[in-house]
Amino acid sequence: MNNWRDKLFVTLQYLIPQHGLSRLVGMLARSEVPWIKTTFISLFMKRFGIDLSEAQIEDPDRFETFNAFFTRALKPDARPLEASDAADIACPADGAVSQLGAIRANQVFQAKGQSFSLTELLGGDEERAKPFAEGEFSTIYLSPKDYHRVHMPLAGTLREMVYVPGKLFSVNPVTAENVPNLFARNERVACIFDTEAGPMALVLVGAMIVGSVETTWGGVIAPNLHKVSRWQYQGDDAVSFEKGEEMG
Repeated sequence: MNNWRDKLFVTLQYLIPQHGLSRLVGMLARSEVPWIKTTFISLFMKRFGIDLSEAQIEDPDRFETFNAFFTRALKPDARPLEASDAADIACPADGAVSQLGAIRANQVFQAKGQSFSLTELLGGDEERAKPFAEGEFSTIYLSPKDYHRVHMPLAGTLREMVYVPGKLFSVNPVTAENVPNLFARNERVACIFDTEAGPMALVLVGAMIVGSVETTWGGVIAPNLHKVSRWQYQGDDAVSFEKGEEMG
């Protein structure tokens, strides 16, 4: 670690009740009490320099809750897709690509000196992970100020969704460099799609405070926090998406 502040930050994450803290903040984030939501939004905007000019709602006072502000939608023309080949991959979220590369020996690179298991990331099922064993991956870090919705990098049809319980460490670069197996350790939802380019897994990873994941087809995913939960989509239950379409 670079300094004592980083060490303290990481150490505290092991000590605090991660889920308890996230549930408490979640209650406040869903509050419609004017002074609570206004105070939260105002402090957040000042701390992280939030620009609402691209958002559908530009007036911070019009958001019903802090959570509505945090997951705000953008204007329809804010992120236009350029004309491209169907196999070209669109970035699924507004964030920084922190890692990018090949999956080797069932390991996904996390940060310098750190990797994690692909099988664990996808819920511990070797058969589920097998199609991706020699594939490629990208890790996209969403900072607090980023647009917190996820879009399809390729057109595809949903085959399976898997909720995996876990911790709620921060996912910022400092934590990624110092907490082993971070992304296969945190609570997450893995969505498996069939695309023209082959199978694709889009994994939404929870984090400190931000422990809730919502999909456009299933709503908020809040199953048993102590076991893996799985949903399959076939026949009439199949859900298809175009490239760039919002999925969560």
